[in-house]
Amino acid sequence: MAPAVQSVHGALPQLRRVRDGHRGAPGPDTFLTLRNTVIGGRARGLWTTLGIGVAGATQGVLAAAGLGAIIARSEPVFQTIRWLGVAYLVHLGVMALRTAIKARSEGWAMTPEATPRSPRRSFRQGFLCNITNPKVLAFNLAVLPQFAGPGTGMLTLLAYALTLTIVGTIVLLAVVGLATRARDALARPLVNRGVEGGTGVVMLGFAGALAAEG
Repeated sequence: MAPAVQSVHGALPQLRRVRDGHRGAPGPDTFLTLRNTVIGGRARGLWTTLGIGVAGATQGVLAAAGLGAIIARSEPVFQTIRWLGVAYLVHLGVMALRTAIKARSEGWAMTPEATPRSPRRSFRQGFLCNITNPKVLAFNLAVLPQFAGPGTGMLTLLAYALTLTIVGTIVLLAVVGLATRARDALARPLVNRGVEGGTGVVMLGFAGALAAEG
């Protein structure tokens, strides 16, 4: 077994604890995955999860390569990413609330969310939700040094970073599975409106919290 793989395998329990602690309170990624699965079905949830996973892996690679630290220390760049994240969360929140309001007045079948969505759109939503969240990059920068010794190589750091992403993806896949069952049992317009409205409020709350952290 390669040294990098051995190092990650030995640290896997600790990586799981760190990731579980990080996800103790569900974030935008979790709520977006939950919403897309309940509203659009299993395939939509899976494409959203894939987009989040690719973005998470990208941020992990940046952190392992040292570019993440450069971005975090560059105040203009970091603030730009933060405000892009705020804007995108507001966009998701407003769109969800608009759909809930339209469904109430015109019926669920008349809303855009009642029609099939392309995998590309679901992937893009997941990717943008994660890549514009500076907390993901900050998390990687905070966690990776805990597993890095004086002689830790780039390959080992990359393995740690990608393992964190894989663990997070497994959690989201579990969300997709549970949400699919809930969708089959609660496939009613009233429930869909409630999911949209609740997601909209939550996303706007995340946007407000991220904006207030400046």
